[in-house]
Amino acid sequence: MTAVVIADDEPLVVAGVRTVLEAAGIAVAAAAHDGRDAVAAVAAHRPDVALVDLHMPGLGGLEVVERLAAASPGTRALVLTSFGDQENVLAAVEGGAAGFVLKTCAPEELVTAVRAVAAGEAYLSPAVTRMVLGLVAPESVPRRRDAVERVARLAAREREVLELVAEGLSNAEIAGRVHMSEATVKTYVSRVLAKLDCANRVQAAMLARDARG
Repeated sequence: MTAVVIADDEPLVVAGVRTVLEAAGIAVAAAAHDGRDAVAAVAAHRPDVALVDLHMPGLGGLEVVERLAAASPGTRALVLTSFGDQENVLAAVEGGAAGFVLKTCAPEELVTAVRAVAAGEAYLSPAVTRMVLGLVAPESVPRRRDAVERVARLAAREREVLELVAEGLSNAEIAGRVHMSEATVKTYVSRVLAKLDCANRVQAAMLARDARG
């Protein structure tokens, strides 16, 4: 069973998220109401996913995301965010977050996001994707040059998979598009991330967008 630690300083939000996840058969291992407690809870329970609010007392969500790798390497961060928080979302992408959902999302989307992140995929709602990819000007010369050089490391099939990752497709959807097994696609995605020095699919998608210019 997928296990989650919820980190949010609003008790009502925590209660609502817990209800949604448990109704879907997802275990809530612990809940934390500030950043330091969140890191401690993740270290103690080592859940599959840490659902992290960006704004918490004591230690902010960005710092929590950055510390998760040391606290529990197998735990992946799914960030709760809101409109108007673009800069923090970008920082969380660069810090290694695996997914983003808006606090206003439907319960079904939250469950989908948790399951995707737990399965090793990235999850961005379409609204968050537009928000993130619109932050950095792709015509920035140094960024584009770096992106082009890094994408050039990839073989043709790897570049094809990268472009589909950048479209926001899941491994299963990519498998259907390129006529491979899902396991083979997962291997390709892991290889692409390693060659590009990207921590997650979100970073890879941004790199692909920058390389296109």
